Amino acid sequence: MQELSQVARNIPVSMTLAVSDKAGALKAAGQDVIALAGGDPDFDTPTHITAAAFKAIEQGATHYPSPMKGITPLLEAIALKLEQENQIKVDPRTDVVVTPGGKWALNLALSILLNPGDEVIYFDPFWVSYPSIILLNGGVPVRVQLNSTDNFTITAELIQAHISSKTKAIMVNTPTNPTGRVLTQAEIDVLTAVAVQNDLYVLSDEIYEKLIFDGRRHISPAAQPGMAERTLIVNGFSKAYAMTGWRLGYLAGPGEIMKIAARINGQTISSSATFTMHAAVAALTDPQDCIAAMRDSYQARRDFMVPALNSIEGIECAMIEGAFYLMPCFPNSSKNSMQLADALLDLAGIAGTPGAAFGQAAEGHVRFSIATAMSELERAVERLAQIAHKL
Repeated sequence: MQELSQVARNIPVSMTLAVSDKAGALKAAGQDVIALAGGDPDFDTPTHITAAAFKAIEQGATHYPSPMKGITPLLEAIALKLEQENQIKVDPRTDVVVTPGGKWALNLALSILLNPGDEVIYFDPFWVSYPSIILLNGGVPVRVQLNSTDNFTITAELIQAHISSKTKAIMVNTPTNPTGRVLTQAEIDVLTAVAVQNDLYVLSDEIYEKLIFDGRRHISPAAQPGMAERTLIVNGFSKAYAMTGWRLGYLAGPGEIMKIAARINGQTISSSATFTMHAAVAALTDPQDCIAAMRDSYQARRDFMVPALNSIEGIECAMIEGAFYLMPCFPNSSKNSMQLADALLDLAGIAGTPGAAFGQAAEGHVRFSIATAMSELERAVERLAQIAHKL
């Protein structure tokens, strides 16, 4: 038989999904496992959003959408959201494409930006799929390692040290998975200055933008001077609206790029599901109280978990600013993060994702998701207190 694609064969399994699947299998086998590995909110999709989907289905929204890149009410709702919440002006007719999930929006963006061998800078710790998505689209991932002792702060010096004649784009995520950092205005200024100076595109993953704590605010690179023409925004409905299973996201950016995005969408996935788009219209245009309620719940869980973890000898955990992940480290342990994650599962029945899955800067850490019930988090802390000395 002919040889298969070397790139495809070498793409690793998503560690977060693998750990979640392992935890699910153990649960199915009757073991008492506390699942803190995944990124799926424990809340159900708000009822007014699901009601909009049912209504759309009953009214016949089971055919191809028109336009295929997104129904007009949703394109307009996204454009209005970007203008009112992010101070970004886009034309709903030309500058937005709806996608089946944010992950496809990332793929779509990179498939347009990259020629073979183009380099894409991304920051370590990183969401596990970033380097794989870059590779699958013909690019070369260039990792910029941040420092945990500096709260994973982005600096101009760090970025500039990794720029070459082949650099095409910078990928950035704020709020950040897995660190829970929210980029400051100073960091956004650094990012935009480097992008403009070196004529680079910025791919801005903003999927957690509504899950920010303590009165902080989300700052989009696209809203900064000189950035609208070089920034592609990836966002979606999975995290803020607890719509992970709906598989719905969007890509927004300059019209000339988005024209190509719509064409590629048409030649690959055709479109997102029509009735889910009607649900997304309700999500964006109806009252946003549901988001505030979920965000406040995540913040309460953070406020419980971080002090509780720090009270256990042998565990240190930084306070997070957004998203719903904690990344404690185990400074007295001789185990690497894979061994730590295995020990936590074997000794305490706690499923966490090893830090190594998120890059070298996260080695020695394990990522815990707090997108689960407070009662489960309380049980996790009790178990950790009993076995931490064994780690």
